[in-house]
Order: sequence, then C-alpha cells, then structure tokens
Amino acid sequence: MSKLKVGVLGATGMVGQRFVSLLADHPWFELVAVAASPRSAGKPYAEAVAGRWALADAVPERAAKLVVADASDVARVARDVDFVCCAVDMDKAATVALEEAYARAETPVISNCGANRKTPDVPMIIQEINPHHAEIITAQRKRLGTTRGFISVKPNCSLQSYVPALHPLAGFGIARVAVSTYQAVSGAGKTLAGWPEMADNVIPYISGEEEKSEQEPLKIWGTIDGAQGIIKAATAPAITAQCVRVPVSDGHLAAVFVAFDRKPTREQILSAWAEYTGRPQQLGLPSAPVPFLHYLDAPDRPQTRLDRDLGRGQAISLGRLRPDAVFDWRFIGLSHNTVRGAAGGSVLTAELLKADGYLTAR
Repeated sequence: MSKLKVGVLGATGMVGQRFVSLLADHPWFELVAVAASPRSAGKPYAEAVAGRWALADAVPERAAKLVVADASDVARVARDVDFVCCAVDMDKAATVALEEAYARAETPVISNCGANRKTPDVPMIIQEINPHHAEIITAQRKRLGTTRGFISVKPNCSLQSYVPALHPLAGFGIARVAVSTYQAVSGAGKTLAGWPEMADNVIPYISGEEEKSEQEPLKIWGTIDGAQGIIKAATAPAITAQCVRVPVSDGHLAAVFVAFDRKPTREQILSAWAEYTGRPQQLGLPSAPVPFLHYLDAPDRPQTRLDRDLGRGQAISLGRLRPDAVFDWRFIGLSHNTVRGAAGGSVLTAELLKADGYLTAR
C-alpha cells in the first residue's frame, strides 16, 4: 500500500512536535513537509526545534533534515502533500482563514486547533463515538467549492478523559453530568521546567476551557441535518465543568459525577465499559487502542504518571466507580492529552478518514 504524503502545520510547537513524532514512521502516512511561522522557515527542522524539543524521544531522523516551510505559503506546502495536520498557534480568525485556504487548495486539513469546532459543517470527531459525522464533509465541500479538500477537527483535549466513558452509558439516559478536570501543563503548550509558576501550585482557571467542556460534547452527540448540511448539537445532557491546571507534565484527569433517567447497576456500567468498542478497533486502524476503555480496580487508580500511556497513549483509563449521594454514580477518568487528546487523536482521525475513503492521494 502506497503511503499518503502528509505535512504538519505548526510543526515546531508542542503538539506539532507530537505530530512529527507520531507520523515519522507511520505505516500509512509519509511525513514529507513541516511548516511553521516565518521565523522558523528556511531552517532544518532539528535546528528550528533546538532547545525547545519537549518530548522524551529525540527528534526523528526522518524529520530532522526537512526544511521548515512558511505555513502561510499555502501553494508551496499544498503542492507536496496529500493532506495536512494542523497545530498552529494563531488567533481564531487567522486559523479559520488558514485552514480554509488549505481546504480550498484541495488539501484536506486534520486539525488539532479549536477555531473550526463550532463551524456547523465541520465534523468534530472522537473516533469511537461519532465517526459517522464524517458524512457532513460532502456538505462542507459543497460550501467550499472543493472536490477533495475539507476540514475535520478534534475536540478539546479535556473531553477525552470523560466523554468516552459516558458514551457507552447513553442507553440508561444520561440526565446530568458534573466534571472537574485536572489538566497537565502540556495542555498549555508548556513544560514543568519552563513554567516555574506551576511549581508547588494549582491554578483554578484555564481560559475558555469550561465552556468547551460543557458544549463540545453536545456537538459530538449531535445529529446530521442533511437538509441544512449541518451538524445539530444535542440538547442534553446538562453538563457543568470546572477545569484546573495541575503540576504534571502530561495527562488530563477527570472527576465525574453522573445522574441517569434509569439508574444502572455497578455491574451494568462495568459491563458497558468492558464491552464497548468502536469503528477504529473494528477496522484495526494502526493507532487504535485495544481495548479502548480500561477499568482499573485498585482504589488509587488511574494515576496520571502510571496510566496515561496505556494503549500507547490512545486508551482511556477509568477507576473508582462508586455511588454518589447527590448524583447516581461517580468515577475517575484519565487520558493522555497530547496523544489521544491532541496529535494522536488527529492521527487516528486521519486513519479513519483514509479507511472510509475521505483521504486519498492526489
């Protein structure tokens, strides 16, 4: 099988670095282009990230000598690739304009950015939950006037720690959810060493995060309105969220409280989690974790440092399921925010879209 050629926009940032690491030896995709801001353009990638490479593994040899392009030079980057993964650090308007420019240049965009998450005809996919939302791409292409170009986004990184656990329980009628997320510094694009304010500290505010945590699941659970060519957000369940920054390097942990219309038993919840699988697992996609959801019985698990890398960082860890006096049940969820929650989730989306025929060679 010939590989699709991929470029990474925003390749020098933390999520961009994770994209480069995951794509450098991918079985389906060939990393052929890295792009960033004009200040990095023209440099070999290894030089552009020197002193700021944030991952434990070294810069991949395949990427090190690639010359960084200017991400705003759409024609230059697009001519060499079949699609791009986007992790640029720009304001919303500029990001929307850039992603649409690539899409209109007939270059599909698999985006980690939040700028297009509210765009009604842009699918926001958690691969095991709403892969069918890719069907809206047909309507989006009509709006953009493209034949192969489109934009697909992933949801906010915090959602991965609790929405995948809630979804298999939908049959019991999820009425209300309260969640507090405890989020790693890499979610802000930083490291512990580079953020001294986080030492011995917790910051109870992450700009915009609570709104995303409350609203984005409703789009994920929404339905496609074929007549209007949009995804209509669900109106329930009611979700309230608090988001807190904590001094850990990677991994977003969630304390979740949920009330049901028809309260399930503990055994029913554990069975629903154990049996749940999604289209990535059914297709055997290269990045798909098996199993998707891990329940850990020990009373002090999941723990961020011990469990964030389960399933190569693509799996969701769950634990501490117990009754709640105000809601029905409560539990703890954990996801790796820069793998499943960011670049890795986007790569899995690209695999899914390739398998379903939305990503093709030029």
